[in-house]
Amino acid sequence: MRIALAQIQSSTDPAANLGVVEDFGRRAAEAGAAMVLFPEATMCRFGVSLKRVAEPLDGRWASGVRSVAERAGIVVVAGMFCPGDDGRVTNTLLATGPGVEAHYHKIHLYDAFGFNESRTVAPGFDPVLIDVDGVAVGLTTCYDIRFPEQYVELAQRGARVLTVHASWGSGPGKLEQWTLLARARAIDATSIVAAVGQAYPGDDVAAAGPTGVGGSMVCSPTGDVVAAAGADPHLLVVDVDLDSVQQARDTVAVLRNRTEFAQSGRAQSLR
Repeated sequence: MRIALAQIQSSTDPAANLGVVEDFGRRAAEAGAAMVLFPEATMCRFGVSLKRVAEPLDGRWASGVRSVAERAGIVVVAGMFCPGDDGRVTNTLLATGPGVEAHYHKIHLYDAFGFNESRTVAPGFDPVLIDVDGVAVGLTTCYDIRFPEQYVELAQRGARVLTVHASWGSGPGKLEQWTLLARARAIDATSIVAAVGQAYPGDDVAAAGPTGVGGSMVCSPTGDVVAAAGADPHLLVVDVDLDSVQQARDTVAVLRNRTEFAQSGRAQSLR
């Protein structure tokens, strides 16, 4: 399966960012990718009022992404913001393209490192999988990556590829943590992890909030980084080995062992 990771640098202009989706989506399709992944906050970078730019899933921006996917004949997964029910917005992934129409609202909100995402963003509650050419793909966003149980749950539901769409905050050790966490989640779920982030925007913009560090990567089910980008905007095209998922699950049977452990009653005894 060939996938593409579009490490972009979003601006505060949704229309301009849609043009970037068009460009990278076309390039990914020309490279033969079945799916192109864009970061969290593709619609508009953090550091400005998200309520001002939020649109419904049938709004102009989301419809524009659907048109990109349709013209290019590729599945596009991109981060946007939608109006919430309580005056906040949702941090949403739109997945659209041939045979795919779904969305995921970020479950774990980034109330960490001095940032309080839950003040303006309402959480989602449901894990989401999509089917791309017969391959189950689980969707996650940024801070989710620090919660391994979500990745295990998606793998137990059948996902072989897990995506992470981030606008990772910069700072000492943050890029190293991003890489370590992506590798760890691949091992936890014995799955391929495709982690795409915003490019590093420079020190002035980075001070506005979690606006990206680069370092997009694809990890094997045994935690090896098989391809990675630097700090700048980049289209990373990778052929992922789906057979390696089952091979890893047969060899390092943590998913099966977890189920067996729970069914044995030993899990109850540890509570």
